[in-house]
Amino acid sequence: MFFASLAGFAFAKLRFRGRNALLLTIVATMMIPVQMGIIPLYMIMVKLGWQNHLQAVIVPFLVTGFGVFMMRQYADQAIPDELIEAARVDGCSTFGVYWRVVLPALRPAAGVLGLFTFMQTWNEFMWPLAVLSPDNPTVQLSINNLANAYFKDYTLMFAGTSVAILPLLVVFIVFGRQIIGGIMEGAVKA
Repeated sequence: MFFASLAGFAFAKLRFRGRNALLLTIVATMMIPVQMGIIPLYMIMVKLGWQNHLQAVIVPFLVTGFGVFMMRQYADQAIPDELIEAARVDGCSTFGVYWRVVLPALRPAAGVLGLFTFMQTWNEFMWPLAVLSPDNPTVQLSINNLANAYFKDYTLMFAGTSVAILPLLVVFIVFGRQIIGGIMEGAVKA
């Protein structure tokens, strides 16, 4: 969420050469399925020595095109240029403007993006299957291993699935009010 909001702020409120072309490139990455990049990404993980480590599952998806685009749209709509100019007049640096003005205003959108990112990462199957060993599986790979046994014990599979959705339910219950508020704040124009 931090990197996506930082990039979204830069694309929405900072003026620099090639901004529109770079944003178009980032948005175009959303059209490419993750499965097409598995082999080059796997080769990078092997060169970094991250194969069979959890950082190989976490780091490649810290920033997504969807997250940057969502934060850019929200920052463009929710933060007036006058507020940023006032912070600059008060002596804030660019990062100070981001930290003190933009980031608090982006909190509702960051909550929604956090939920989407957590759900996508938690339910990811293909990339952890490629990069992690069977000794270090994620929850989804463990459920798949339950389904691929010689004897399929459906009660065990359903119990594993129930345990797998518990973190999603807890995140939604804890952050639900902020998430719904962020969605509604973005949907209603004052």
